[in-house]
Amino acid sequence: MTSIAVLTSASRVRQWSKNLLVFAAAIFSREQSFDIWWSCGLACLSFCFISSSIYLLNDILDLDADRNHPIKRFRPIASGKLSIKTAVILSMGWCVASLLLAWSVNWGVVGSIVLYGFVQLGYCFGLKRQPLIDLFCIASGFLLRAIAGVAAASGTWSPWFLLTVGLLALFLAVEKRKAELRTALDRGVITRKVLLRYSLPLLQRLESIVASSSFMAYALWSAGPALNGAETSWMLLSIPFVLAGIFRYQLLSDPEESERRFQDSPDKTTEKPEEILLNDRGIQLTLIGWLITTTSVNLLDRFGMLP
Repeated sequence: MTSIAVLTSASRVRQWSKNLLVFAAAIFSREQSFDIWWSCGLACLSFCFISSSIYLLNDILDLDADRNHPIKRFRPIASGKLSIKTAVILSMGWCVASLLLAWSVNWGVVGSIVLYGFVQLGYCFGLKRQPLIDLFCIASGFLLRAIAGVAAASGTWSPWFLLTVGLLALFLAVEKRKAELRTALDRGVITRKVLLRYSLPLLQRLESIVASSSFMAYALWSAGPALNGAETSWMLLSIPFVLAGIFRYQLLSDPEESERRFQDSPDKTTEKPEEILLNDRGIQLTLIGWLITTTSVNLLDRFGMLP
C-alpha cells in the first residue's frame, strides 16, 4: 500500500502531466474521431508507465545525491518510504505494462517508447554527467512524446511542429539546469556532477539562443500550409501567446524574481517546469489564451468559416 501511495502522490501526478503532450497531434488533427483520442490516451498512459519506471531507476542510482539535496531528499526512495527492492520490482512491472499498452496501439508508439527508454537509460547511467548531452536527453523525452502522439493519431505532421516541441523542450531543460545551478551555488552543495561543467553566463547564452529558435520555429509552423506548417495561416493569431509564455518563463527564472516569488515555496522553482505550469497564474492565463485561440481557429477552419 505504501508503494502505491508513493507512486500516486501529488508530485508524481504532476510529473505525469508532461505526458499530456501526446495529445498535441490529436488536438491539431483535421480528422477528429474517438479512435484517434483513444489511441492517444493509450499512448499517454504508456508514457506514464515508462516514465515512472525510469524515475524509480534514476532515484535508485541518485540515492546518495538526493539525500543531500534540500528538496529531493524527500523523494520516496531517498527518504526511506520505498525500499530499493520494491522500487526495482515496480520499475520492471511499469516497463512491461508500458510496452504492452504501446503494442496495443501500433508499432510507431512502440518505437517511441523503446527509444525513450534507451535514451533515458543512457541518461541514468552516465549521459546525465555529460554537459550539453544531458540537455538533449531531457529534451528528447518531450519530443518523443509528441512523436508518439503523431504515430497514435496516424495523421500527417509538420516538421516545424516537431521542431518547435523539441526546441521548447530544450529551452525548459536549460532553465532546469540554470535553476539547479543557482540552488547549488546558494547552498554550497553540488548535487549533480554535471553542474561543475556549467556556469550561469553559459546557460543564459544557451537560453537566449534556444528561446529565439523556438519562437521562430513556431512562427514558421503557424504560417500555414505554404511552409508545410499548420492547416491555416490564421494560426499566426496564436503567436503573441507563445511569445508571452516564453517571456513569462524567463521572468520567473530571473534570480531576483525567483527569489522574491519562491522564498516561501522552495519546491516551486524553474527547476520543476511542471510546477510552474500548474502554479503560476501568468503562465496559466497564457496557456488558456493559446488553447482558446488555436481551438477556435481549428474549428472555424474545419467548418470553412475562415477566408
